[in-house]
Amino acid sequence: MDGPAAASGFESRLLGRVDYAATWQAMREFTLARADGAPDQLWICEHAPVFTQGLAGKADHLLAPGDIPVVQTDRGGQVTYHGPGQVVAYPLIDLRRAGYFVKEYVYRIEESVIRTLDHFGVTGHRVAGAPGIYVRLDDPFSHAALTGPAPAGDPFRGLGKIAALGIKVSRHCTYHGVALNVAMDLEPFGRINPCGYSGLKTVDLSTIGVQVAWEESAHVLGSKLLAYLEP
Repeated sequence: MDGPAAASGFESRLLGRVDYAATWQAMREFTLARADGAPDQLWICEHAPVFTQGLAGKADHLLAPGDIPVVQTDRGGQVTYHGPGQVVAYPLIDLRRAGYFVKEYVYRIEESVIRTLDHFGVTGHRVAGAPGIYVRLDDPFSHAALTGPAPAGDPFRGLGKIAALGIKVSRHCTYHGVALNVAMDLEPFGRINPCGYSGLKTVDLSTIGVQVAWEESAHVLGSKLLAYLEP
């Protein structure tokens, strides 16, 4: 994924570190202008520190943003943080042409993250009603499934969030996407209620014992997304 490349019906682009607001604007412009036959694209990048608020975002989930800018976006969901050491993937897909609906699209993105984590020996988990991917804090390498109902009032007990998901669909085409935490300064997550959940612990691959370069993790996640988002 060294720049533009045709793969599995996508044009994939490794953008490196790019400005969040400019990238969001470029996604919107691409989506609004694309013709029916335009190839789908996958943009992989990294951002400087920024908090982004989704359409459902509440101001009280921004606890102490400090010197980190806050950008109000048009994606779904609540507040999240982007920063160096995080792989951010933006699939720009025509869902009508792909032949699946939003719920399956979200499932496929999450499955791509789960398969990426599995590549590095980590077991990712879904939590019902809370998009994104989570890992067991006590043993992120355990293959055991989460069992039983979530504890009352604390569906994330014993879990840490390692990937956040927020999407937008316009004219049956997607933008925004998913962010996988690789080797970050996690302190800014303490300045917010991540994705609107007070006390939700956020982790990255580094803190659970997986040392991997940003470029390698970007390549693996990109490859999984290209495979699992195929029609």
